[in-house]
Amino acid sequence: MKFVVSSNSLLSHLQTVGRVIASKNSIPVLDCFLFELQGDKLTITASDNETRMVTSISVSEVTGEGVFAVPSKNLLDSLKELPEQPVSFDINDSTLEMNIYYENGKYNFIAQNGDEYPQPKPLKENAVKINMPADVLFSGINRSLFATADDELRPVMNGIYFDITTDDITFVASDGHKLVRCKSLEIKGAERASFILPKKPANLLKAILPKESGEVMLTFDDTNAYFKLDHFDLVCRLIEGRYPNYNGVIPQNNPYKVTIDRLLLAAALKRVSVFSNPASSLIKLKISSNSILISAQDIDFSTSAEETVACVYDGTDMSIGFKGNYLIDILNNLPSSEVILELADPSRAGIILPVENEENEDLLMLLMPMMLND
Repeated sequence: MKFVVSSNSLLSHLQTVGRVIASKNSIPVLDCFLFELQGDKLTITASDNETRMVTSISVSEVTGEGVFAVPSKNLLDSLKELPEQPVSFDINDSTLEMNIYYENGKYNFIAQNGDEYPQPKPLKENAVKINMPADVLFSGINRSLFATADDELRPVMNGIYFDITTDDITFVASDGHKLVRCKSLEIKGAERASFILPKKPANLLKAILPKESGEVMLTFDDTNAYFKLDHFDLVCRLIEGRYPNYNGVIPQNNPYKVTIDRLLLAAALKRVSVFSNPASSLIKLKISSNSILISAQDIDFSTSAEETVACVYDGTDMSIGFKGNYLIDILNNLPSSEVILELADPSRAGIILPVENEENEDLLMLLMPMMLND
């Protein structure tokens, strides 16, 4: 087999799909990229046995066709050092010896038999299909991914929950302390369906979706999901289990509503949180007429800080405690310049909403409070 390909184009595709490859694999061939040459198209696959990403690239001066596996480290590390130029691949079909020729030299190593590479399981006949614009899928993943958990005891919390109805699709993520519910009113399912997307494929999609345009075709059953994009295909194993009733934890009657500049509040929280107890990261918000007093202290080291920020509020005075880094995370992931903080009492969850939602989007974030000693 022989073919010629652009070094930069090949490297770009390899680096994107290469994020799938795990640092330690139970099957040695998974340390490799799977190359399949057919006509003037080279299909590249990377997998960790649970997540699989496939892309293709145009090649020229092709002789023969076939499937072989290339050690990922050898290929990536060598291509990184090459300036843009045509690179010629020459693979011996019987010994799988591989020569890569470039302008002033060549690389030589042995490929592996591609037939040993694990193949994805086909989806069941009752698989659900749904099409959605790439930007809508990106927005849902991007808004919610930061709120996923790392909980070995409750694996269902370690991914993004896709709740598909005939009215909308809702992206949900929660770690038990914070929760994100992002509804996209633009997408409607033909039937009620749901699945939990693990964190790793969610991160991969977050990286590649901004470069995509058009529609993403999503097909899923009880155990696997296929995402078909313009330039990439992603197959992943889903998290199995029942996701908690997320609507049940969102308080409905919140009489106290504070409107505040998002960046102003986030900046003040970052300054004050430096002086909070590192173990608890407790930040106290004392809300009064048109102002919030943000304070933190670390009794162990006799340090404290407080700062007042302006807001719009005309309710009764109240104090509530939050974990500072969680509240900063939420503010950093809201798109609006101003946010509304809805509260009921210091023991109930606070709801943070954008003053203005993006078009066809309904975004809500929730943060559980921390107990105040005073």
